[in-house]
Amino acid sequence: MLNVIAQNDLVADPNNRSVWLAEGDDPHFIIKFPPMRPRYIGIRLTALGSEIQPKLYPNSGLGFREEDALTVGTGKDFLIIADVGSFGTICSLRLDPCTEPSQLSLEVEPIRSALALEHYILEQKGTTETVILQRFMGLARFWKKFPRFNFGRQRSALATYVENASRLSDNLPPPPSDGAAPWLSIVVPVYNAPIRYLTDLTASFERQKVDGVELILSDDGSDSSETLNWLKSQRQGNKIIVVQGKVNQGIALATNAGIRAASGEWIALLDHDDVLAPNALRVILDAINVYPAAQFLYTDELVVDDMLSPIGLMLKPAYDPVLLTGVNYINHFSVYRRQRLDEIGLLRSGFDGSQDYDLLLRYLEGLDEACVIHVPFPAYWWRRTGKTYSRKFLERATVNARLAIQESFSRAGQTTEVVPALTDTLHRVRFLSAPRPKISIIIPNKDSPSLMSTLLRGIYDETDYDNFEVIIVDNGTKDTDTLALYSRYATRFSNFSFHIKEGDFNFSRAINDGVARATGEHFLLLNNDVAIVEATWLTEMVECLLYKNVGIVGAKLLYPNQRIQHVGVISGFGGLAGHWYLNKPANFGGPMNRLHVRSSMTCVTGAVMLISGECARHVGSWDEENFAVAYNDVDYCLRAYKAGFRIVWTPFACLVHHESVSRGYDRGGENRKRFEREKENLRRVHRTHEFIDPASNPGYSTDRSDPKIIPLDSLAAPRRWYS
Repeated sequence: MLNVIAQNDLVADPNNRSVWLAEGDDPHFIIKFPPMRPRYIGIRLTALGSEIQPKLYPNSGLGFREEDALTVGTGKDFLIIADVGSFGTICSLRLDPCTEPSQLSLEVEPIRSALALEHYILEQKGTTETVILQRFMGLARFWKKFPRFNFGRQRSALATYVENASRLSDNLPPPPSDGAAPWLSIVVPVYNAPIRYLTDLTASFERQKVDGVELILSDDGSDSSETLNWLKSQRQGNKIIVVQGKVNQGIALATNAGIRAASGEWIALLDHDDVLAPNALRVILDAINVYPAAQFLYTDELVVDDMLSPIGLMLKPAYDPVLLTGVNYINHFSVYRRQRLDEIGLLRSGFDGSQDYDLLLRYLEGLDEACVIHVPFPAYWWRRTGKTYSRKFLERATVNARLAIQESFSRAGQTTEVVPALTDTLHRVRFLSAPRPKISIIIPNKDSPSLMSTLLRGIYDETDYDNFEVIIVDNGTKDTDTLALYSRYATRFSNFSFHIKEGDFNFSRAINDGVARATGEHFLLLNNDVAIVEATWLTEMVECLLYKNVGIVGAKLLYPNQRIQHVGVISGFGGLAGHWYLNKPANFGGPMNRLHVRSSMTCVTGAVMLISGECARHVGSWDEENFAVAYNDVDYCLRAYKAGFRIVWTPFACLVHHESVSRGYDRGGENRKRFEREKENLRRVHRTHEFIDPASNPGYSTDRSDPKIIPLDSLAAPRRWYS
């Protein structure tokens, strides 16, 4: 009767037939039904991760048009009722479930009568968190029957955030007007652009309350009379300049022509179908005044539909060169120094679809990270239509992106291969001919023969890295099975040792003891309740040390039920520190799919933590007095972060963690008192209750593992990774 067809970037989860994986930027379902059909369609849509913003497109006979779209709201669980009539020649609906990569379940059910519809809604009532009834034709009479349901459209947290940001930016002091030459030139390549897009762009530019800026429209040999006539109609003046190209040369060369015509000290690049947020340029200028030595600035992005309605928000971290090798999370709104652009030779041809990515990588090479500024303000509105070059020619753009990344490492003297990440269109850098230094694996333990047997078998029999030693630091095992296990491994392997000293459990002391006994170049901390499930896990972690200035590497950890236990720790969560996206599905991608690539963090868990020898020597011992059991890894990582070391988390080293199985939890008695003391120590030593983690964004809440977008009380300050 009903046929649901998954389109663009929607694939069935191989581990669960009722779950869909939405990837890319245009996932949608087409719901088809025959001319003779039940009058109502019930659509139950549930997000298994973060909140989503579904849209439903009725077909009015002209296809699925943006102006007909119904925005359902923001939430995790939706019931959508469509009154399609019992007969009709239009036989389809389109459902766009989300605007960012998500994991979803979808149930679609035909409902024949109004009475059956009442029963259907009542059945859903107990399990549906958010119920939305979108009225296509004749459902108004149900509004009074179900007063406790949320009928109509919800006010979105996204819209509230954007409106609040605009209001706060209105309060910025007006910039001085000195009539000098432009400080900023915005360059936009144009080719046969619809005049509606160009009008929206220029209007957003003209509304900026800043002097000393110019907009340069660099035409790339357009042959559309509509575009050409519009460009000719523009009054050439101090603010808007049209550069007319005679032939089509491509985006890179058209952009270069615009840059050469620019007179500003700073250059920003935009696309012709996008717009500037209100006060965007005032916020940028304010950031430059805060950081006058800045060489590069970038902002957050609001994702809008074709009619400029908000559908998504890209809240970015502070500058992270590791993340940038996996995904171009910076993109727009990017502001470059004109002088440095000239020095590197502007944009290069031959990187179609990824020409901005190539420019970014070349521009940022060798630049002091303190000169790269993130402005946490949605200054740029990205119109997502699925019609951009990189969207239409995604395969070519992906190939060119990987070429740009590989060349970037080659210029630094590193031989690499760039391969797909956990998302095929994102990237993983493999360092070819990487050295295999000796790793000292330090495992605190007491008793736990079953756990230790599993872990040691995984290290010795199932790991492809062979240059290591294992050091067991035991605080009082008397269990005969555990002692026999130690003896067997010590007999079989010369690179295995165990050291038993009875005493209270103190994780920091155990690590210090293990490091003192180690002979390796680097140190890997490993909990006894970890299970090895991939042979390449240690090779991957060691490879990550080859990024510049990396002192610590963390792994992806899953619970035995294949839910996320660790994909990085955000310092400041709950006023202390907390795991990011706890209990999400194993393949959850997170914002911008950044959990599918390597990235920098301020903290990773000590359950699986690789520490470089240089970092260990510089940071020193683990704090046995203030952090005997809890938050010792947070303390150590924050000390390394403050010393200028980079901390990398990788999804390509994945292990299973039976968290606290051997030690138990800190739930009562002396354990509870000690836990409370160590929490207070963390606040006192690192002031985590005031810390805004550069790996996150000020627009995210800090009260939960799955952060929500929150409106800010004041404009977030421009920031660097190392403050």
